[in-house]
Amino acid sequence: MVSRRGLARRVAVIGGGPGGLYAAALLKRLDPRREITVWERNAPDDTFGFGVVLSDETLGGIEHADPVVYAALEAEFVRWDDIDIVHRGARHTSGGHGFAALGRRRLLGILHERCRSLGVDLRFRTEAPPAAELASAYDLVIAADGVHSLTREAHADVFRPTLTAHRCRYIWLAADFAVDAFRFEIAETEHGVMQLHGYPYAADSSTVIVEMREEVWRAAGFAEADEYESVERCAKIFADALGGRPLRGNSSSWINFRTVVNQHWSDVSSDADRGSSTDGSSRADSGGSSRGHIVLLGDAAHTAHFSIGSGTKLAVEDALALAACLTEQSDLGEALRAYEAERRPVVESTQRAALASLEWFENLGMYLRQRPRQFAFNLLTRSRRVTHGNLRLRDAHFTEAVERDFGCPPGTPPMFTPFRLRDLTLRNRVVVSPMDMYSAENGIPGDFHLVHLGARALGGAGLVMTEMVCVSAEGRITPGCTGLYTPQQGGAWRRVTDFVHTHAPGTAIGVQLGHSGRKGSTKLMWEGIDEPLDDGNWPLAAASPLPYRSDSQAPRQLGRAGLTDIREQFVAAAWRAARCGFDLLELHCAHGYLLSGFLSPLTNRRTDGYGGSPERRLRFPLEVFDAVRAIWPEDRPMTVRISATDWADGGTTADEAVDIARAFAAHGADAIDVSTGQVVPDERPAYGRSYQTPFADRIRNEVGVPVIAVGAISSWDDVNSLILAGRADLCALGRPHLYDPHWTLHAAAEQGYAGPGVNWPLPYRAGSRRPQTGRLDAPKPRLTLDG
Repeated sequence: MVSRRGLARRVAVIGGGPGGLYAAALLKRLDPRREITVWERNAPDDTFGFGVVLSDETLGGIEHADPVVYAALEAEFVRWDDIDIVHRGARHTSGGHGFAALGRRRLLGILHERCRSLGVDLRFRTEAPPAAELASAYDLVIAADGVHSLTREAHADVFRPTLTAHRCRYIWLAADFAVDAFRFEIAETEHGVMQLHGYPYAADSSTVIVEMREEVWRAAGFAEADEYESVERCAKIFADALGGRPLRGNSSSWINFRTVVNQHWSDVSSDADRGSSTDGSSRADSGGSSRGHIVLLGDAAHTAHFSIGSGTKLAVEDALALAACLTEQSDLGEALRAYEAERRPVVESTQRAALASLEWFENLGMYLRQRPRQFAFNLLTRSRRVTHGNLRLRDAHFTEAVERDFGCPPGTPPMFTPFRLRDLTLRNRVVVSPMDMYSAENGIPGDFHLVHLGARALGGAGLVMTEMVCVSAEGRITPGCTGLYTPQQGGAWRRVTDFVHTHAPGTAIGVQLGHSGRKGSTKLMWEGIDEPLDDGNWPLAAASPLPYRSDSQAPRQLGRAGLTDIREQFVAAAWRAARCGFDLLELHCAHGYLLSGFLSPLTNRRTDGYGGSPERRLRFPLEVFDAVRAIWPEDRPMTVRISATDWADGGTTADEAVDIARAFAAHGADAIDVSTGQVVPDERPAYGRSYQTPFADRIRNEVGVPVIAVGAISSWDDVNSLILAGRADLCALGRPHLYDPHWTLHAAAEQGYAGPGVNWPLPYRAGSRRPQTGRLDAPKPRLTLDG
């Protein structure tokens, strides 16, 4: 049974915002013997911003932990369900979203009252002593001192913060009337695009945030405007949304949002807890010396962009988790470690969603050409937390209207709509991504490849891609890689394409051609990925004589004769691929292989006509593309896979990726397969769900070329969302198809779809309905803080 005697008898809280106050109230309520002091440098009624939005999930935690606070909040909340999006004069409403908001000043007032009633010492208009000084007198110091945290700055060597400023300016304002929905309105001005975010927080008040990119802000003259002028001008720009009514500020200024990430949230070391005994009492109580612990909470620890409304929510949830961990654990150090372990994954997930939302608004201009209803859907699903599936549950009428505009026949999910590339019509938008199997002998695909690719073709995808098929023996990655440089290899591939076309009619099969470059002559993946062979090595060639790793073989730099030979190897392989009956050809210019090695400034250090500027680095890949396109049948499409970022300083950037895609499209590429990374071994990818799709999104909407999105797309709901929002035309999935070769068929069954976008093979039709499963009871809540 959990003891209600909490750790940390004396607690100092720096910062009297919602997170700090709520932590103080919870800790005092759970153990009335605690001595808790809150320092707040502002007056009780001082506040910045106007309204606060809390989710039902957060409110549920408050209700369990402190019914008094919950009841007070419940009495004040303004609730609504709708989101309005106004774009080019069209207003579209989506319902069923469930918001609750109240004024920030009232929220603080409720927490002040609760703290006072519990006996928390609130010290307003008082600068807190430095955290290090407080730590010598208190068992625990909670630094809830906001995005500009002095505590975090003073102890940067401990917390190791990273602060990233973003490209938009925004200003917090208010209107003295309640808008009737969460409203997003877009204004296309002579200076550029501006947007309004507005929501009610009282019966007669609304928060209004105006945001625009830095260059638009400067061009519009806001850099020279004072608060009064800014408020007046914003009211005029968004007069329609405001009904001609004024806006007001509160010491409002234009801000660049900063994302705060800390490597550590507390000063707990890997050693045993040094400041308190296992019963939670300070060693100073018995005459010994004492060292307190410092922990970050709320915006001091992490920030999430206001467009997903999570700042106060995260701070309150931090307070709940910290109080729970201090109650559950018997050691203060373990409690702080448990708090961070519990909260960090939640925060990181929220920050990924917030970053996706932030970047969507930063790049708003590239979506303006979308039809208004698709634009609205795109905005609603921008963070990837709201998806096609849950938006359908919230508002089926709106979602069905978006589907009709998109061209979905009745009852057809977006992923099962056809897509045409030249004379090839794919029956659905699912692609089995190229995946190296390292299972060939002498480059010849065998029974394994027949079964592997055949199974996935039977599984319902619109397009099945081979692994990277090498254009020469020297161009292999490993001894187990397939090729198309001998007649025997061509005959073996013909066996695969014949199987697919005969037994999975309607499924297309594509070949990906590539050359390993400096990443060749390595072991099979499961024997040591990227490790050089112990023996039997072959010579490597690359754009520049740079080994991939310190223990890798150094390649020779290709001269003119070598470049010509390799170009002709691609041409010969493409000719064989056409004779094999492949429906589509993809040129592999990604992941640090040969053609990718020419594109990246990290791997191309040449000083001739094939190195230096981006245009020169593109020269050889475009020569290969043109030569292959010239012999590839005119009616069959050709795509290019690129790495849209190297995830490394000095490497290919997202801006350069747009230019690379534009160049290939100008030379006749029918689609760009947008991947990232794997160019240098010291890359730092920002992994997460659908983490590569924003690069595809940008290329599609800036260049106007069809794109294949890849990268941790794992659910059919994600595929539907990306396609319907206009962020991708096709979605390539790799690991999900290793887990389930019939992923597409099962996606159809789970959505109740049985139309022409998918075809169950006759022998499999008995399995087209999902099997029954046993009952699974949901787990009970881990902890109820009932005092």
